[in-house]
Amino acid sequence: MNYRRIIICLDVKDGRLVKGTKFVDLKDVGDPAENAAAYSAAGADEVAFLDITATLENRKTLIEAVKLTARRITVPLTVGGGVSTTADIERLLEAGASRVSINTAAVKNPPLLKEAAGVFGADRIVVAIDTRQNPALESGFEVMITGGKEATGKDAVQWAREAEARGAGSILATSIDADGTREGYDIPMTRALADAVTVPVIASGGAGKLEHLYQGVVEGHADALLVASLAHFGIYSIREMKEYLLERGVPVRL
Repeated sequence: MNYRRIIICLDVKDGRLVKGTKFVDLKDVGDPAENAAAYSAAGADEVAFLDITATLENRKTLIEAVKLTARRITVPLTVGGGVSTTADIERLLEAGASRVSINTAAVKNPPLLKEAAGVFGADRIVVAIDTRQNPALESGFEVMITGGKEATGKDAVQWAREAEARGAGSILATSIDADGTREGYDIPMTRALADAVTVPVIASGGAGKLEHLYQGVVEGHADALLVASLAHFGIYSIREMKEYLLERGVPVRL
């Protein structure tokens, strides 16, 4: 059965877990390893550790923080931030990551994806696509890089197709417009990317109610749901999220 996964997102800055809105106004919400351990024990299907300022600060992922987090959990760990070479990927996998997320470097150097997939396998390569609405583009969504600070002019749907063709094993589709708003995922964007590729697409950015999770799967065609505020601020437990989906016919692992 194709279970829908709940992935808890840990946005990390300076080694601390933070949460913002639309990629700014970051608030400290604790220690990433401690939170990851609690989420793992509470039934999260996966944890995503995203070092959100690594690329902006022109540095690599905080490897010690990754190691500490990996040691505390029993579920897969996806790590992203500052990844630009196969050596970076190897270092993170050795530190305990199950998968590695690439964003800016994939856009600037697309052949990296084929190289990485060839060395490590496509299932370990996640391409993160941060989007903003842009009606001038065919899909209406533009790819943003460098922590959401830099517009690329690339159409998000076209880039998703290219990323898959080059070796991406999954797509993490984040709406900057919806991020942290708790008003729901950007369903048109999520669905457009999910319908354009055959690899799993993870909905990200904006979940604030249980209903939004259901919409992400049923209307957004997402294979997995990334949540942050819902979990970090104790709005709902992971069990409550999964039971809500299960009651509505969405297969999840309890």
